[in-house]
Amino acid sequence: MSIIWNHLINCQNEIIKLFDHYATEYEEPGLAHFNNDSWINRVWHSDSVRRAHIDVVDARDTKGLWMMHVTVMPQLNNDAPIFGFDVIAGKNKMTGAFLDFSASSNPDHPMMHGYADSVAEFIPKKKRELPDWAKNIFSDHMLAAGNVNTEEEAVAIIQLALDNLQAYFEEVSEYTGHGEPEAVKEAHNYYAHNQQQNPHTPRTMKSLGLNEDDVDLFCRDMLFPKIA
Repeated sequence: MSIIWNHLINCQNEIIKLFDHYATEYEEPGLAHFNNDSWINRVWHSDSVRRAHIDVVDARDTKGLWMMHVTVMPQLNNDAPIFGFDVIAGKNKMTGAFLDFSASSNPDHPMMHGYADSVAEFIPKKKRELPDWAKNIFSDHMLAAGNVNTEEEAVAIIQLALDNLQAYFEEVSEYTGHGEPEAVKEAHNYYAHNQQQNPHTPRTMKSLGLNEDDVDLFCRDMLFPKIA
């Protein structure tokens, strides 16, 4: 039994409950190919959110690892930030956990201040240093933790993620109509472009036993898709 994994599976289920409560699930073209028993990919949308995505690779039985990406992006007429929560975990620790409200077209958005306040007192035991592509898009208050090997720290990170996700959904509709669509589109594509520069995601997914061609296609077109 893994206490860390149990908490993360519960977190995954709570995220899906929040998505179901605040948005409507839909079939995104091509995504079904990447949705099965060990690789979950599901998306939701609402009047204020254009894409809420959860991606889970469950390789606990085969590789001893579990990986999740969660991203929520507002509609193009909404200047709210982008929610992101990523975790990779072995049986006894999270090797990496990342949480942020990242700027869209408004780098000084009120929701970002609320997020910053919520994580102000949390200091990871081991802080992960960020590469340049990440510094381009993530806020100064991003939670970036490594070697999370205690239940207490893992639970704290998960609760911060769930609390902030709920706050995001409760607040995002207030900013519908505050965004200029072309500016928001440019910001979202800039976010996606920088995320696609991350070499660790495809490398890790391939190491978990996923088909290499599928991973390349997924990371290019599905994980952080650009808006044409």
